[in-house]
Amino acid sequence: MEYELDVSYRLRMTKLNPIESEFATTEEAAAYDAWFRAEVEAAMASNEPGIPHDEAMARMQAIIDRRKSSDSRKIA
Repeated sequence: MEYELDVSYRLRMTKLNPIESEFATTEEAAAYDAWFRAEVEAAMASNEPGIPHDEAMARMQAIIDRRKSSDSRKIA
């Protein structure tokens, strides 16, 4: 059964336990959730061609490799 939370409860700035949430307050969590949902909806509504999986993974690997390389130079 799904429960609808009272809007005033959701918007109240309640501190969250860092073990349970990466956000400091419920307000931060709600703001991130709204932003993320808007980004997903915009991407799904976009008429731009998608990026093939292999290309997306190669781009991400290049970012990771660059980050590792720059981190190892900072340590040395």
